[in-house]
Amino acid sequence: MASKHILVVDDEIGIRELLRDILQDEGYYVDLAENASVARNMRLHARPDAVLLDIWMPDCDGISLLKEWAENGLLTMPVVMMSGHGTIDTAVEATRIGAFDYLEKPIALQKLLKTVASALKHNEQLPKTEMNLARLGKSPTVLALKERLEKIATSTQLAPPPVLLIGNKGGGAELCARFLHNAHKPAESPWVQLIEFNELTQSPIDVLTRARDGLIYINEVASLNKLEQKGLLLLITKAEKYNVRVVCATSQDLPKLQAEELFDYNLLQMLLPVSLRVPALEEHKEDIPELAISIANWQFEEAGMEYREFDIAALNALRNASWPGDLAQFNAVIHNLLLTSLDVKITLNDINRVLHQFNVSTTSASTPNEKRGASADAETTAPVNTTLNLEQPLREARDDFERLYFEHHIKSVANNVSKLAEISGLERTHLYRKLKQLGIKIKG
Repeated sequence: MASKHILVVDDEIGIRELLRDILQDEGYYVDLAENASVARNMRLHARPDAVLLDIWMPDCDGISLLKEWAENGLLTMPVVMMSGHGTIDTAVEATRIGAFDYLEKPIALQKLLKTVASALKHNEQLPKTEMNLARLGKSPTVLALKERLEKIATSTQLAPPPVLLIGNKGGGAELCARFLHNAHKPAESPWVQLIEFNELTQSPIDVLTRARDGLIYINEVASLNKLEQKGLLLLITKAEKYNVRVVCATSQDLPKLQAEELFDYNLLQMLLPVSLRVPALEEHKEDIPELAISIANWQFEEAGMEYREFDIAALNALRNASWPGDLAQFNAVIHNLLLTSLDVKITLNDINRVLHQFNVSTTSASTPNEKRGASADAETTAPVNTTLNLEQPLREARDDFERLYFEHHIKSVANNVSKLAEISGLERTHLYRKLKQLGIKIKG
C-alpha cells in the first residue's frame, strides 16, 4: 500500500524538519511548506492525506488559509492546527471552520503520532468531494443566491415547502438543490433525483418512502406529461408526512405553458410561492477564472486527471467567451482542456482550439449591467500617470510604485477591499497595513 502523504506547513525550519524526520520514520511521505503561499500552491497540485498547519506565519496565518481552503472547496482532507501560543478561542474557531484537531507546541511525540493516525483514519471515511455552490464563485450575484437559498433552508415553517428553481438548461439548479439538501439535513439524509418520471403515476408513495427525511429533485418539471404532473401534485401534498422537501427545476415559462393548458394549474400554484431564479454563468463572469481553476482541481482529485494550470490569457479568454450551455458547457470545456492540452500550462491557443470545437463565441454581448457600467469601466481602466523618479533612493522609488499600483487597482475594483486583496495577493490585515503606510485611504 502506498505511503500516506502528509503536508507540514510551518515557518520555522527546525520544527518543519523535526516533524518530517519523525513522520518519515513512521513510513509516511512528507512534503514541507515554509509559508501559506507555498502550501496554497502545493494544495492546488495535490491532495495530501493530512495537513499539519501552523497558525502563526508571516505571510498569512493558518486560520486564514484554512478558511480559504474551506471557502474554495479545497478543505477535503483533515487539517491539524499547530500553535506554540494558541488560545481556546483560536482552537474553537479552527474547529468551526473545519479543522480536524489542534496541537500545542512543543508537541509530544506520542500525541503527534496518535493525532496523525486519527486524522488519516478520518480521511479514509470522508465522502468524495463534489461540485457545490462554494466552488461557483464569490461575486455579489452568487453570494445573493446563497443568501436566498439559506433563507429558504432555514424557513420556520413546520413542513418544508416545495421549491421551484428557474434557470437555463445546464445551469446551477442542481447545485442549488444540493445546497438545500445539505444546509440543515443530516449528512446521511437521502438525496433522490427522479429520473423515471413514470414513478410519479405508478408509485409516488414508494418515492416518498425512499426519500424520507431527505430531498427529491426533479430536473425539468416542464417535461412531465399531464398524468405525471398529477402524480407530482399528489406526491407534494403527501411530502409533509415523510418530512421530504421537493425541489423542481425548469428552463421553461410555466405560466405560459399553463395558459396553453400544457401544465397543471394546481401544480403551478403549489410551486410558485417558493420559486427562485438561478442566475446564468453569463451574469457572473467575474467568477469564471476562479471557477475554471476550481473545476480543474476537482477533476484532478476526483477523476484522476493530470492537473494543469491556466495562464492569464487563457483565463481571460474563458471569461470573455459566451456560454449558452451554461455550467454544463463550461465544465465540458474545462474537462476537454485538461485532457487534450499538451503543455504544462493551458494557453490561449488551447482555449481557442477547444472553444472552436464547442462552437463557442469568444466575444460575448454585454449584459445590461455591463452596458450601464460602460462609462464607469472606461473611467476606471483609464491609464494612470506612471512616471517615476528613478534618481531617488530605492525605498522611495518602491513606495512611489506601490502607491501608483494600489491607486490604479482601487479604481478598477471600485474600492472593494476583498477584490483588491485578491489582485494584490495580500492577506487583508497586511493590505490595510500597507495602504496605511503609503497614506492611501479607501472610500467606504
